[in-house]
Amino acid sequence: MARLLQVMDDLREKCPWDREQTFLSLRNNTIEECFELVDALTEENMAHVREELGDLLLHIVFYSKLGVEAGAFDFADVANGVCDKLIYRHPHVYGDVDAENSDIVKANWEELKKREKDKKKRRGVLAGVPKSMPAMVKAFRMGEKASSAGFDWEHKEDVWAKVKEEIAEFEAEVTKGDTQNMEREMGDLLFALINASRLYGIDPEEALALTNNKFIERFNYMENRIESQGRSLKEASLAEMDAYWNEAKSNEKNE
Repeated sequence: MARLLQVMDDLREKCPWDREQTFLSLRNNTIEECFELVDALTEENMAHVREELGDLLLHIVFYSKLGVEAGAFDFADVANGVCDKLIYRHPHVYGDVDAENSDIVKANWEELKKREKDKKKRRGVLAGVPKSMPAMVKAFRMGEKASSAGFDWEHKEDVWAKVKEEIAEFEAEVTKGDTQNMEREMGDLLFALINASRLYGIDPEEALALTNNKFIERFNYMENRIESQGRSLKEASLAEMDAYWNEAKSNEKNE
């Protein structure tokens, strides 16, 4: 860490690009680095995971350097701050609180987190969810927080009535041709499905990522089969494409 902090000092002093950066100018790069780390984790490529963790750590060090220049904080403040937070939020490790399972730990974590924020300013249960978080992840997180406060279906099976209700409401707007209301009802339907995922222990982001990858593999197979005949997709009929798509699905089952 001492070496990395020194390298950051050198870059900030001697590199024209690094000298120009601000908290806001680095923001999008940081988001990109997070997604690259997620890709490496999904691929279970440990070499890439190590590399992407380093890239993300660089951003933390960079923001810390900017904090020093602003007279606000340094890297030690960042590290000590998270240590203090972790110790406070793990009373079952550092205190005398008993936690028999991860659900209790999670509930305690949310309650302690809320107390911290209440000391700074009175905020609601959902106030800690970042505004810029991707919509699906945000919906899932809001569901978790609402559930931790006791606002949830009594039985997880009850969620399907809500899903069916939202489907019916969306279909009604489709019949009317009201595009604006269709958008609203589609949002309600997606929110209900994300809650269903949460209740059944499924990460909707991961589930959709798996489906996306499956679609890419099948589509590429279909495209390659048609192009191997010297034709493009535009020259193939929908029936042909369906046949190759089903062939790709069949190959998956036989693997």
